[in-house]
Amino acid sequence: MQPGISTYTFPWAFGVPGYPPDKPMTLFDLLQKAQDFDLKVVQIGDNVPLHLLPAEERADFFAEAKKQNIHLEIGTRRLTFENVKTYLEIAKAADSKFLRMVIDDADYRPGVEEVLATIQHLLPLLKELNIILAIENHDRFPALTLQKIIQATSEEYVGICLDTANSLGAGEGIREIVSVLKNYTVNLHIKDYHIQRLPHKMGFLVEGRPAGEGMLPLEWLLKEFSNQKSCETATLEVWSSPLGKLEETIDQEKRWVEKSMVKLSESEFLEL
Repeated sequence: MQPGISTYTFPWAFGVPGYPPDKPMTLFDLLQKAQDFDLKVVQIGDNVPLHLLPAEERADFFAEAKKQNIHLEIGTRRLTFENVKTYLEIAKAADSKFLRMVIDDADYRPGVEEVLATIQHLLPLLKELNIILAIENHDRFPALTLQKIIQATSEEYVGICLDTANSLGAGEGIREIVSVLKNYTVNLHIKDYHIQRLPHKMGFLVEGRPAGEGMLPLEWLLKEFSNQKSCETATLEVWSSPLGKLEETIDQEKRWVEKSMVKLSESEFLEL
């Protein structure tokens, strides 16, 4: 698999809602980070909504990525026909093989039947553009439900963007979701985490960690996907906990990314 970075590798630097940096990271900065790490894959998540960029600026970014021989992967959230149609056109312009899709939005949580109907409506466009709809396991739907959605629509044009931490929100662990969703996965999100009981013993705290320093069985995971031909890329994402000042949080995030990249470079299963 080819490793890559994302706007969610540096979420604090790009800007978490309610925590705006004085000088937010830009997409061109992200390309430079990819160059610094000698990476050829960059993913744009829903935290940097590309449809809000001026068309000329978006075209300039796509052109610069192509000039640097960096492959772009495009993402969005909100599984409605209108939004997906907009982003499929953006993905086509960026030469993205798939569209990473978070089904839900703040005011939008469709049921399974609505999801199925929307995807069926989208299938002719997915086929025409030859782009896969890569549904991310994002808290609410368990793995078996996501499998059902794919099997009921198209195993050729609908797949999975498998995040290693999100399904904790659905009560499922990494080995469980891999066993169900591995064969449908077109992109892997490497996100390490740690779970510890709170001091009062009434619950647990889930926090991110640099890759290789948490509970994620990283080498097992990468080995599992090493022969999965449909999954060509593995994207590093980082959940760093906020510190006292935003500048300190952004500095910590940068250190965690650097430590994570060192760890990933040691794996025999990634093409670094």
